[in-house]
Amino acid sequence: LRYTNLMTRSLIPWIILFLTLVIDYYGFTAVRSAFQNSSVKTRNIAYFLYWCLTAFVLIYFILAIIFNFRENSTSLTRFMTGVFMGIFVSKLVLVLFLFLEDIFRLISVIYNYLIKPSNELHTSRRQFLDSVFLGLAGLPFLAFINGMVKTAHDYQFWRVNIPIKNLPSALEGLKIVQVSDIHAGSFSDAEPLKLAVEKINALKPDIFVFTGDLVNNKASEFTPYIDVFKDIKAKYGQFSILGNHDYGDYIQWPSPQDKEENFSMIKQYHRDTNWDILCNEYRVLEIGDQKLALIGVENWGAKMHFTRQGDLKKAYRGIENIPTKILLSHDPSHWDAEVRKCTPDVQLTLSGHTHGMQFGVENKWFRFSPVQWFYKQWAGLYTEYDQHLYVNRGFGFIGYPGRVGIRPEIAILTLTRT
Repeated sequence: LRYTNLMTRSLIPWIILFLTLVIDYYGFTAVRSAFQNSSVKTRNIAYFLYWCLTAFVLIYFILAIIFNFRENSTSLTRFMTGVFMGIFVSKLVLVLFLFLEDIFRLISVIYNYLIKPSNELHTSRRQFLDSVFLGLAGLPFLAFINGMVKTAHDYQFWRVNIPIKNLPSALEGLKIVQVSDIHAGSFSDAEPLKLAVEKINALKPDIFVFTGDLVNNKASEFTPYIDVFKDIKAKYGQFSILGNHDYGDYIQWPSPQDKEENFSMIKQYHRDTNWDILCNEYRVLEIGDQKLALIGVENWGAKMHFTRQGDLKKAYRGIENIPTKILLSHDPSHWDAEVRKCTPDVQLTLSGHTHGMQFGVENKWFRFSPVQWFYKQWAGLYTEYDQHLYVNRGFGFIGYPGRVGIRPEIAILTLTRT
């Protein structure tokens, strides 16, 4: 089974490469049609630019396979990844338009042949449509570039009131600031992070929580930023948990000992940042004359390809009689799969993990992200009876080094009485 999985993983990049070539050739039909009446010089320039972009994508993809950019990420490779994705998505959009147009043309040909014979080819109409399609296909590329240059660090502050049934008066108005999914290995500049930390401290949080994925793969990714995040201060403390990327499961290690050493270092870096890391355990906070139980579990995902190190029963044991409980659990699928069933008295669960897929549309009238096809709860507040789940959109990014439509988030969650 292990051999089969390795073979599958090694073949997938080459399959994607083949599909990229097919997409490029199909997309070129639109370029050829749009410029067929242009001068030879203009036509050659258009063809040259199109195939230059294609060559960039193909060369990058081959280099990514050979040199394993996933494990050897640099600022340059992250930028190239973003450009690659922008070009690839733009060509996918172009091909989608062309495919729909070809279906329509096929229907028209059949109609004209069987019902209304006609020799008209509508060449000018197709040329016009292909020109429009090329223009529309360029919009995703511009959006991806903007997502890297501007939106990647355009932090959005989400202020949300969390109504807790029978909340003690001493806890009313308690302000929790949540950050999730830092993914330190994707950053190349500490300055935007320092500004974000200043803004977090300006909020004067009662409690600060970080809900997992400190790094992409290696503990060393966070080393340059320890002093940055160490400056975060909250009245009753800073608390954190682990996410699926913190276990080092997505790269090859020289030995199991190296992987375990990396994992130990990640946990130590939480402590060096003055974050109280909760690994299947809890802390009881004394606030006024009341107690609040803050529970933290290691990663637990309902989808089997994510590690399940979380032990909710162990973390919960000993706080049964404390009336107000908040759980930190990285993967929001844990809420439906276990939390609501096993611990119905946990009023609030805080998660991250999805990033809102770093791509989508979100406003007060409409919101969409492809991640919702995989996760029922993917961003914001969800409520079932007296239990709440808040899914943070993430502070950082991974894969694509930016955000399109779904901005990075700093959540300000205020407990209120119902």
